[in-house]
Amino acid sequence: MKIKLGVLTAAVPLALTTLTGCSMNDEESDDVAYVGTSTSHDAADTVEKISSGIYDLIGVKGETSDNRAGVEGCAGKDSDTYFKIVHPWSFYPASPGDLDTAMRHLKERLPEHGWKIVEYGPDTSKNRNIVLIADNDAQKAGVHIAKMPKRERPKLSLTVVSGCYKVPEGQKVDHF
Repeated sequence: MKIKLGVLTAAVPLALTTLTGCSMNDEESDDVAYVGTSTSHDAADTVEKISSGIYDLIGVKGETSDNRAGVEGCAGKDSDTYFKIVHPWSFYPASPGDLDTAMRHLKERLPEHGWKIVEYGPDTSKNRNIVLIADNDAQKAGVHIAKMPKRERPKLSLTVVSGCYKVPEGQKVDHF
């Protein structure tokens, strides 16, 4: 039985919303992580740079998917004014044997770069994929990483999610 992508897409941001919760509040309340003021495009660039930093920690040869970051609303907030950025992407090691090394590197190196691992272990899927969930208070972002060795093409599935941004005064969120 395969997990449908839509279910995973809905579950990951929900899990990361919890990760990027009230410990990172600077200004806003209601348990919504507040990052600051930004346009959607500038915030997406920031989150893609965070993803790039995570990629650098993998430390094995491979290729990545070419996914761009997108905009989602912040729960309980006006969707024309508040938004978060979600950047899902995949890493495919050059050799399937490097998948374990890539995950080990992330588990060891993320904490050295300001990430706090809040969950690590097998998920509840039939394949018992290893999942690593980490939070970075300084960057006000969370990451969900799943090691998927039993796929036709073994991979790491990564999703980086920002806290909540507010658009500059007089502007509206550009949804993409």
